[in-house]
Amino acid sequence: MLLALAAPSAMAAAQTKASLVKVSAAPNGAQRLTYKVGPFNIIPGQNDIGYAGMDQKPKVDGWITRIRPDLTYVNGKVPRVDVIHLHHGVWLNMSRSDATAPGLPERFFAAGEEKTIMSFPKGYGYEYEATDRWLLNHMIHNLTPVPTKVYMTLEIDFIPKTSAAARGIEPVRPIWMDVRNGSIYPVFNVQKGAGKKGVYTYPNDQPAAYAGGSKRNEWTVDRDGVLVSTAGHLHPGGLHTDLWMRRNGARLAKPACATKSSAEARKRCKQSAPRGYGSNAHLFRSDAKYFEPAGAVSWDVAMTGTRKDWLVKVRKGDTLWTSATYNTKRGAWWESMGIMVAYMADSGPGHDPYKRRVDYPGDPTHGHLAENNGHGGEKTNLPDPRKLPDGHRIGGGLVDILDFKYAIGDLSLAGQNGRPPVIPQGQSATFRNLEGDADRRYHSITSCKAPCNRRTGIAYPIADGPVQFESNTLGVRTPAAGSTEWETPSNLKVGTYTYFCRIHPFMRGAFRVK
Repeated sequence: MLLALAAPSAMAAAQTKASLVKVSAAPNGAQRLTYKVGPFNIIPGQNDIGYAGMDQKPKVDGWITRIRPDLTYVNGKVPRVDVIHLHHGVWLNMSRSDATAPGLPERFFAAGEEKTIMSFPKGYGYEYEATDRWLLNHMIHNLTPVPTKVYMTLEIDFIPKTSAAARGIEPVRPIWMDVRNGSIYPVFNVQKGAGKKGVYTYPNDQPAAYAGGSKRNEWTVDRDGVLVSTAGHLHPGGLHTDLWMRRNGARLAKPACATKSSAEARKRCKQSAPRGYGSNAHLFRSDAKYFEPAGAVSWDVAMTGTRKDWLVKVRKGDTLWTSATYNTKRGAWWESMGIMVAYMADSGPGHDPYKRRVDYPGDPTHGHLAENNGHGGEKTNLPDPRKLPDGHRIGGGLVDILDFKYAIGDLSLAGQNGRPPVIPQGQSATFRNLEGDADRRYHSITSCKAPCNRRTGIAYPIADGPVQFESNTLGVRTPAAGSTEWETPSNLKVGTYTYFCRIHPFMRGAFRVK
């Protein structure tokens, strides 16, 4: 979802037409301003990273207290997530420097297809100046071969500085916490069965996460302040992100709960005791609340955000760090993310996380969204490749990918080309994406559980093959892996293997090892 860096070319991004389409009243004396940016011309199968300047913003200085993103067709309808979705949007303030990556512009808001809503407690706001220059880093994912046009919308609660409602507002700044902070495309892979008891936490369960370099998931607090809000970002399969704080020499208080006079008092004492271990205080867990009937496998999810009374005191020199946890019982989750954007004020009341508990559960930032109703998994007319006769014999040969089809072994093809090609045991075949360069159509070969032939949706197919193989995203440019070719593993046992394209999951195929 969220690209952490603005590429140098972003600085020269063309202004994209934006317009103010709606103004309404909002809580706490704010105006709710709805902007639409675009339209963006979406090519078949698009999954590119792009940049757009925003030429329409509030005309006066003020405070932003809430942001909600969305994606719509030109007719205003929100597209189904299994058709086209906002893989990520990152809004950058080019007039300021980022707190956790000083070489970058300030990343002040971000959202992915979970569409997290950012909001601050009353009395806090993101300070906006009319002269600020905004840049939108976007990745709009078209899961189909059908071109279209879309707008990105941004709903902002805004309080002008001249308004009486602006009195006493404390400014906050974004603190971008990311398990891969500073990476051009901050992703990591989660293999099926990895971790402990079907649960995998990055970077804890990946010893080589940072290969001996700096820990990208950590940031040293640069001045005293108060954290006022945060929420997490994950991909399907994700369970939660966690925000922690480490303070040298600090230890968590151990209240004498056993001395309380009643069972109820002892219970309250234990519930309010600080959470963590050693010098690490647990600040918040942003849980993924899945509305998806199939469980933690799709974008039908909302992340929880902090309560309005969260307010955590931090000191200069403290270390904030974050982690991301995924379920690995169901499948593998390639190109996963773990991000928490926190917001910090320089002053104000707050709680000491070493003296009392601060990590109380939060609430989802929204409910189930209608665009997530296409779950998939229903029967189709695609064949069960295990029951098909052998196709072409291709040991050492090529399987080209063109026009959103695997040239041989694609389940949508008729005749010999639709049958599983045969690879002699001990040999490999090479898949070659012929449209992964100038055409910017990126594809993958990702193992899925046979027959892998049911209807495409947000929850089907997934990378749940009993034998895992993964080509990574075949293509030349980021977010692709930089190569257009991939070889099947040469150590596969005899059998029929099914796969799909993670980027365009209606693409299904199979090959056979004999």
